[in-house]
Amino acid sequence: MYRFIREDRRSNSNTKTILLNVILAAVSLFINGFGVYLTIQANIGAGPWDVLNLGLSKSLGILYGTASIIVSYSILGIDILMREPIGIAMFIDAFVVGKAVDFFNYIDLVKPCSSIKTGIPVMLIGLVIIAYTQYTYMAAALGCGPRDTLLVGIVKRLKKVPLGAVSIILLSLATFVGWILGGPVGIGTLICAFCTGPIMQLAFNSVHFDAAKIRHQRITESFKTILNK
Repeated sequence: MYRFIREDRRSNSNTKTILLNVILAAVSLFINGFGVYLTIQANIGAGPWDVLNLGLSKSLGILYGTASIIVSYSILGIDILMREPIGIAMFIDAFVVGKAVDFFNYIDLVKPCSSIKTGIPVMLIGLVIIAYTQYTYMAAALGCGPRDTLLVGIVKRLKKVPLGAVSIILLSLATFVGWILGGPVGIGTLICAFCTGPIMQLAFNSVHFDAAKIRHQRITESFKTILNK
């Protein structure tokens, strides 16, 4: 897979490459939504941001995907206000993942797990899927996710506060607000909070991918390239 996503595809130097990478990002995010769906169907407590999405969904009587879009675009708005780099894929991310979860819920692909013994493996499978699709999504070089951008933006402004501390604060806040709204908190919440990063790092290492070396193209650059060619 790593060889398939070559360096020339990451440059986004022409319209064809940008469009191919938009498709790559969209497909990756749709499959990523399946991974998120599995972590929810594990039924042992959702990940921190999903606790918020599910709590909002429950309190407002709306679909998970709609709640996810509200949260994602709100965060994206904050990213824009902070003048952080915004790419085309960030807008795709904010929409596709949540609606992918709605789709899998609609077709009822996987039943909610009935015990921790089945829930933990399902959750871990979901996290592995999320990790590898995060790789293909980031390799498109059209922007990181809204939440990752928010994290980086805050760290830039709070230079004396470590990234890990800021991440814990954000995840704790999302979990607390989601719990207040009725979102599911449990052992799965802890698994997501503490295992997502290491699993993602293992996935990236397995395909020799260094996320720090990717230069994400801003949306203004993308449109300039498309309009000029």
